[in-house]
Amino acid sequence: MLVLSCFYGQQLNAQEIQLSASDNLQLTLDNSQDGDVITLTAGQYFGNFIISKKIILRGTNVRGEVAIIDAQGKGHALWLKNSHITIENLTIINWGDDLTNQNSGIYSHDKVDNKKVLNLTIKNNILMGDGFGIWINQADKIIVSHNRVRGNLALRSADRGNGIQIANVTNSHVFHNEVSETRDGIYVISSQNNIIEQNTMHHLRYGIHYMYSYDNTIKDNTAYSTRAGYALMSSRRLTITGNKTTDSEDYGFLLNFITQSTFSNNYIKNVWTKPENKVLGRDGKGLFIYNSGYNTLKNNIIDTAEIGIHLTAGSENIKIYGNSFINNPTQVKYVANKKQEWSKDGQGNYWSNYLGWDMDNDGIGDTIFEPNYGIDKLIWQYPEMKMIMDSPAILILRWVQRQFPVLKPPGIKDSFPLMTAPNLISSVNIANSEKSVTSLTLTKDNVTPSTTATSVSLKE
Repeated sequence: MLVLSCFYGQQLNAQEIQLSASDNLQLTLDNSQDGDVITLTAGQYFGNFIISKKIILRGTNVRGEVAIIDAQGKGHALWLKNSHITIENLTIINWGDDLTNQNSGIYSHDKVDNKKVLNLTIKNNILMGDGFGIWINQADKIIVSHNRVRGNLALRSADRGNGIQIANVTNSHVFHNEVSETRDGIYVISSQNNIIEQNTMHHLRYGIHYMYSYDNTIKDNTAYSTRAGYALMSSRRLTITGNKTTDSEDYGFLLNFITQSTFSNNYIKNVWTKPENKVLGRDGKGLFIYNSGYNTLKNNIIDTAEIGIHLTAGSENIKIYGNSFINNPTQVKYVANKKQEWSKDGQGNYWSNYLGWDMDNDGIGDTIFEPNYGIDKLIWQYPEMKMIMDSPAILILRWVQRQFPVLKPPGIKDSFPLMTAPNLISSVNIANSEKSVTSLTLTKDNVTPSTTATSVSLKE
C-alpha cells in the first residue's frame, strides 16, 4: 500500500508545463517532478541541458515551426541522468565534436543507483551535428524510433561520431530511424537481446556495425552508398534477415568472427570499388566471411559484386544453400584447405554462370558445379593473369583439371545447382527513396526553421 500510494502520489503531483524560448529551460528541468510533461513551443533553446527527473520533454510542430535545442558547438545537447525519460518531436543541433568526451545530441551513459537505466524513449526527433547523434550506454528496455540523424560531411569520416550508438544495452528496440553522413549509422557493442529493424542508413562508412554482441536480431534494414552495408564482428547467435544493401564500395556484408548465426533472405547489389580507389587486392565483395564458422547462409541474393562471396581464415562448417549468385565476375573466392559442399537436402544454389543442363526437368542441374578451380587461385595470386583468362592455354588447363579430379585442390562443390533463382527480387527501389523532413538552414551563427522546403542543407 505504501508503494502504491507513493506511485499515485507522484502521478497526482505531475504537471503539464509549456515553455517558450524566452523561458529558462534548465531551471524548469531542475524544478520538475517525476511524471511531468514539458512541452517546448517553436523557437531556439540555447544551451546544454541536463535531465535528472523522470519526465517527458517534447516539442510542438505548429505550421511547420519546430522547437530547436542548440548546444552552441560544445558538449551534449541533452544529457539524460535518470530512467523513464521520453524525448520526442525535437530538433537538436550543433552539439560538440569532441569524440573523446563522447559529445552527443542525446546522451545517456551511466547507471542509476548501480542499475541499468530503464525505459528510455527517443522518438520523432531530428538531429544534426558533428559528434555522436544518440548515445545510450548501460540501459534496458529502450526504444529509439522514427529519428533522423545527420552528420557533417565537411569532417573526415573518422572525425565524425556514429549516428546511433548503443553499448551494454539489453531488451531494446531500434527501428524506423534514418541515419546519414555520420561515421557509422548504427553502432552496437556488448549488447544482447535487441531488435534492430526497418532502419535506413546511407552515405556512411558502415550502415550497421556490430561488436561483441549476442542474441540480437537485425532485420528489414536498408543501407546504400556505404563502404560496407553491414559490418558484423566478434558476435554470435545473430539473426540477420531481410536486409538490403546497394552501392557499397568494399563489402555488402562483412562477417568477421561471427558464429552460430543465421543469415537469410538478404539482398546485396552493386558492390564495386571505385576506379580512383582501386589497388591490388581491393575488390568489392558481396559477402566477405572471415574466421566465421558454424553459420547458416540461405536464400540470399548477391547480384553484381566484383566477388560474390569470399571465404577465408578458417570459415568452415557453414551451411550454404538456396542462395542466388548473379552477374558476379568472380562468384566465389575460397581460401582454405578443406573441401566444402554447398547444398543441403538436395538443394544447392543458383549460379548465373552455370552451364549445365536439367534433362529430367526437376529444377536441379544434372552436373556438379564447382565455382572455383585451381586456375582461379592462380589468378587471385597473380592478378596479371586475367589478361589471358580466355587464352587456349588456360582453357586447356581447365579441361585437364575437370578430366582428372585428382589434380583438383580443395574448394567449393555444389552438387545440386539450381536452374532458376528461387528468391529473385524483381525490383528493389531503395537508393532513391527520399523522405521529406522539415527544412533547417544551418549557418555558423543561427538556425532558421522553414515551413515550405523539404530538404536539409548545411552551409558555411
